Amino acid sequence: MQQDNPISHFLTGKSPHTVMLFHHFISEFEKIGDVRVEATKTMIGISNSHKRIAWVTQLGKNFIHVVLPFKQPYEDNLCFQKVGQVPGQQQFNHHLRVLNDDDINEEVLVFMGMAYSEEK
Repeated sequence: MQQDNPISHFLTGKSPHTVMLFHHFISEFEKIGDVRVEATKTMIGISNSHKRIAWVTQLGKNFIHVVLPFKQPYEDNLCFQKVGQVPGQQQFNHHLRVLNDDDINEEVLVFMGMAYSEEK
């Protein structure tokens, strides 16, 4: 995992459970391929060598909220709580709430792999 910008300010003051969930999510992405983790102004971006593949948009008291962007909606799933199109773009954000490490299950791993390998 390469880190361009420090993410520590996002993790400061978060519960040990939330920090564990964040690190677990990143380590599962690292099993798929090399990722870069970088802080933006309001969220944490996860990128592969050519594009942003996920965002951690919220680190809650006992969860992390993740968005995976795709070029099409994947409505038939059990893992995303919301799927929405970005206005004016051919991008569909898939929202995932991770409450436990086993929420990164087989279905989620398939979508993470798809996000990693999807072309720009």
